[in-house]
Amino acid sequence: MVLTVDVAVLLAVILVLRLRRTVHARSRSDQSVTVGLALVFGVLVAPTAFGHGVLDVVGQVVEGVSAVEGP
Repeated sequence: MVLTVDVAVLLAVILVLRLRRTVHARSRSDQSVTVGLALVFGVLVAPTAFGHGVLDVVGQVVEGVSAVEGP
Protein backbone atom coordinates (compact mmCIF):
# COMPACT_ATOMS: atom_id res chain seq x y z
CA MET A 1 0.00 0.00 0.00
CA VAL A 2 1.35 3.39 -1.04
CA LEU A 3 0.29 6.50 0.85
CA THR A 4 0.57 9.80 -0.96
CA VAL A 5 0.01 13.19 0.62
CA ASP A 6 -0.51 16.26 -1.51
CA VAL A 7 1.79 19.08 -0.39
CA ALA A 8 -1.06 21.60 -0.59
CA VAL A 9 -3.21 19.46 1.72
CA LEU A 10 -0.33 19.10 4.17
CA LEU A 11 0.24 22.87 4.17
CA ALA A 12 -3.49 23.48 4.66
CA VAL A 13 -3.49 21.26 7.74
CA ILE A 14 -0.40 22.99 9.13
CA LEU A 15 -1.95 26.42 8.52
CA VAL A 16 -5.19 25.46 10.25
CA LEU A 17 -3.29 24.17 13.26
CA ARG A 18 -1.11 27.29 13.43
CA LEU A 19 -4.03 29.69 13.05
CA ARG A 20 -6.08 28.02 15.78
CA ARG A 21 -3.60 29.18 18.41
CA THR A 22 -4.29 32.37 20.31
CA VAL A 23 -3.14 35.55 18.59
CA HIS A 24 -1.50 37.25 21.57
CA ALA A 25 0.91 34.34 22.13
CA ARG A 26 2.62 34.71 18.74
CA SER A 27 5.98 36.31 18.14
CA ARG A 28 6.91 38.24 15.00
CA SER A 29 8.92 35.32 13.67
CA ASP A 30 5.98 32.99 14.28
CA GLN A 31 3.71 35.32 12.33
CA SER A 32 6.27 35.54 9.52
CA VAL A 33 6.40 31.75 9.23
CA THR A 34 2.60 31.57 9.12
CA VAL A 35 2.46 34.22 6.38
CA GLY A 36 5.16 32.40 4.41
CA LEU A 37 3.26 29.13 4.67
CA ALA A 38 0.08 30.85 3.52
CA LEU A 39 1.87 32.30 0.49
CA VAL A 40 3.35 28.94 -0.47
CA PHE A 41 -0.08 27.33 -0.02
CA GLY A 42 -1.59 29.95 -2.33
CA VAL A 43 1.04 29.32 -4.99
CA LEU A 44 0.44 25.56 -4.82
CA VAL A 45 -3.36 25.85 -4.96
CA ALA A 46 -3.59 28.60 -7.61
CA PRO A 47 -3.10 26.44 -10.73
CA THR A 48 -5.63 23.81 -9.62
CA ALA A 49 -9.33 23.70 -10.44
CA PHE A 50 -10.08 24.64 -6.82
CA GLY A 51 -7.80 27.67 -7.13
CA HIS A 52 -9.54 28.81 -10.31
CA GLY A 53 -12.92 28.42 -8.58
CA VAL A 54 -11.77 30.53 -5.65
CA LEU A 55 -10.45 33.16 -8.07
CA ASP A 56 -13.80 33.26 -9.89
CA VAL A 57 -15.73 33.64 -6.61
CA VAL A 58 -13.43 36.40 -5.36
CA GLY A 59 -13.69 38.14 -8.73
CA GLN A 60 -17.49 38.08 -8.57
CA VAL A 61 -17.46 39.46 -5.02
CA VAL A 62 -15.11 42.27 -6.05
CA GLU A 63 -17.28 43.09 -9.07
CA GLY A 64 -20.37 43.14 -6.84
CA VAL A 65 -18.74 45.40 -4.27
CA SER A 66 -17.34 47.77 -6.90
CA ALA A 67 -20.74 47.96 -8.62
CA VAL A 68 -22.34 49.29 -5.43
CA GLU A 69 -22.39 53.04 -5.64
CA GLY A 70 -21.28 55.08 -2.67
CA PRO A 71 -23.39 57.73 -0.90
